[in-house]
Amino acid sequence: MLSKIHLENILFLDIETVPQLENFSDLDTDMQELFADKTQYQRKDDFTAEEFYDRAGIWAEFGKIVCISVGYFKVKDAMRTFRTTSFHGDERNQLLEFKKLLSEHFNKPQHLLCAHNGKEFDFPFIARRMIINGIALPFKLDLFGKKPWEIPHLDTLEMWKFGDYKHYTSLKLLTKILNIPSPKTDIDGSQVRDVFYLENDIARIVEYCERDVVAVAQIVLRLRNEALLLETEIISV
Repeated sequence: MLSKIHLENILFLDIETVPQLENFSDLDTDMQELFADKTQYQRKDDFTAEEFYDRAGIWAEFGKIVCISVGYFKVKDAMRTFRTTSFHGDERNQLLEFKKLLSEHFNKPQHLLCAHNGKEFDFPFIARRMIINGIALPFKLDLFGKKPWEIPHLDTLEMWKFGDYKHYTSLKLLTKILNIPSPKTDIDGSQVRDVFYLENDIARIVEYCERDVVAVAQIVLRLRNEALLLETEIISV
């Protein structure tokens, strides 16, 4: 069925997240206690809540989005290009710009969102941060009452599982085994917090995020048994 989807109807995306505040001590007492409660199972007795705080960016309640990168195919006269763009800066503005993109260009029934592990992370994280920021959910993220087959999302991790729900494959591993150029040539997700808070280098994060978007698109091409994108076909706008 994947081969029957028009590539131009897919919006590929990736997000980068960091802890809401730089340090655990910056949280008020209630949030410190709530974070400790939230992470107790993962931490056990190995780490204090403060020592574990550098991972807070994986939870929408304690993290925030610092970059949303998207990519989409344009096909004209049998020539294809893949265009990427990113939203960064104030989180609420990012989310509003992303929502505008969805509403104006990817709001039809045939349009789909695609990410790696998107159903477990990117899509719900964006939706939760929109609610927290007082933004009404766009149609493509409002899943209340929808049946599984009505949800307009693709997930390359889910595709690779082939029904094996216990299986997890990272984006880095999947690109390696599929002979796709690795997106992890500079930093990885565990370093984004320090690059954001300590180095203040958002451009580096944006570049990293856009490479992940390209990698997800390449995986979809491989799953469709189609030729991979060439560097000359990838355009950042």
